[in-house]
Amino acid sequence: DPSVTQVTRNVPPGLDEYNPFSDSRTPPPGNVKMPNVPSTQPAIMKPTEEPSSYTQIAKEHALAQAELLKRQEELERKAAELDRREREMQSLNQQGGRKNNWPPLPENFPVGPCFYQDFSVDIPVEFQKTVKIMYYLWMFHTVTLFLNIFGCLAWFYVDATRGVDFVLSILWFLLFTPCSFVCWYRPLYGAFRSDSSFRFFVFFFVYICQFAVHVLQAAGFQRWGNCGWISSLTGLNKSIPVGIMMIIIAALFTASAVISLVMFKKV
Repeated sequence: DPSVTQVTRNVPPGLDEYNPFSDSRTPPPGNVKMPNVPSTQPAIMKPTEEPSSYTQIAKEHALAQAELLKRQEELERKAAELDRREREMQSLNQQGGRKNNWPPLPENFPVGPCFYQDFSVDIPVEFQKTVKIMYYLWMFHTVTLFLNIFGCLAWFYVDATRGVDFVLSILWFLLFTPCSFVCWYRPLYGAFRSDSSFRFFVFFFVYICQFAVHVLQAAGFQRWGNCGWISSLTGLNKSIPVGIMMIIIAALFTASAVISLVMFKKV
């Protein structure tokens, strides 16, 4: 019977035939979503910190190695210098000790040398240049004092009232030449030779006074026995040749003062 068949088809399925996961609705073909295909590229982890620079490490290592080589060469040089000085001292002791050699005087001279001076034996290599410059500075000032005598003599020749300056110029030459050598140069020489703090103290104290003397000599106050700038201008009014001669001596005194200040800072 058609009516019975229709009713039978419309009966809902029972609990035994029910599938909760089934979907009676069929999605349209256009709305079907394709599954996401995973990326085929390999995974790359980005580091949180930059990698260390190997070139920088190699450079620092090379600098450290170069510094070590430099120190080693310096130590070897000092050891060779000490060895050389020790051999020289032994040879001198075998010959009867060190003999004074300064000032260099003839053998038949009635007075012999008073000091022993040898930069290569007594002074370390790194200080030899400084001590030699100070020695040459002393010689330069001595020559300037000697020329100062002739400058004051010429001044006295054109101005008869300058006899006091001429006499004082001779006195300064005879006084400052040995005193400066004994009072500040020899303490400096001995200080670098034996690394003595007391000798350095004596040198600095006397050298400051010596620098003040250089400044006063460069100034050239009248009746002080110095052909400084003030005296040179006065002598220039009397005679142009004498004034030029005194100006040259004043320039030498000024150079002596400037070099003294530079070497004082260096020592």
